Amino acid sequence: MVFDFFGSKKKVIIAMAHIGAMPGSPLYDEKGGMQKLIDGVAADIEKLQAGGVDAIMFGNENDRPYLLKATPESTAAMTAVVAALKPMIKVPFGVNYLWDPTASVAIAAATGAQFVREIFTGVFASDMGVWAPDAATPARLRRNLGRPDLKLLYNINAEFAHSLDERPIELRARSAVFSSLADAILVSGPVTGEPADSSQLKRVCETVKDVPVFANTGVNIDNVKDTLALASGVIIGTHFKVDGITWNAVDAARVKRFMDKVGTLR
Repeated sequence: MVFDFFGSKKKVIIAMAHIGAMPGSPLYDEKGGMQKLIDGVAADIEKLQAGGVDAIMFGNENDRPYLLKATPESTAAMTAVVAALKPMIKVPFGVNYLWDPTASVAIAAATGAQFVREIFTGVFASDMGVWAPDAATPARLRRNLGRPDLKLLYNINAEFAHSLDERPIELRARSAVFSSLADAILVSGPVTGEPADSSQLKRVCETVKDVPVFANTGVNIDNVKDTLALASGVIIGTHFKVDGITWNAVDAARVKRFMDKVGTLR
């Protein structure tokens, strides 16, 4: 069992619901406004749920260039979008504000999400500058907001970044569970939509036994069999999009083909 809210499923598929660029972001569509954001994500969620995914995670991938600390306007906007769409969600859902774990926990707590994904630990040289997250603050916020049940999914090798920690990735993963209370470990590729190094994923899965391990990027219909042979689940966004392009809308046929294949693997 991965988490209680997934029931007896031993392998799970978490699908991304990418929100359009939000207020304050350079790519925000002021003419379309908040309603355009809500309508766009609603259409994607309908297709994802019809295709049979196990969970949905809201993310602000379109808020490029990314922030390491959320702004008030984008935090409010993301909370409003998730709250507006919550009534249509039939599966467990999570939140990921790139790249602020504290904001992610706050939004999740406010909207009743079951899980959060973020970079909580480590030090990175990144496109956003030197990146040194603080796992203690979001963990304490989770407690102070009365949500000890909220699962924290720790992405330990960030996209768009290079770890300055020289320890092998499997030791960083084990340490994140031991010292920083990770509820799950995520292994990523170098950029959104690119797969994790299979040898790294294998080493992490062989080392971390106390919590689930997920492949966080680049999973597709061609590699999902090998990926699920190692990991407890996957988080998938790009492969479900029209033409496999991250910024496009969800393609219902891609979702169905992928989930049909997953059905033969579990």
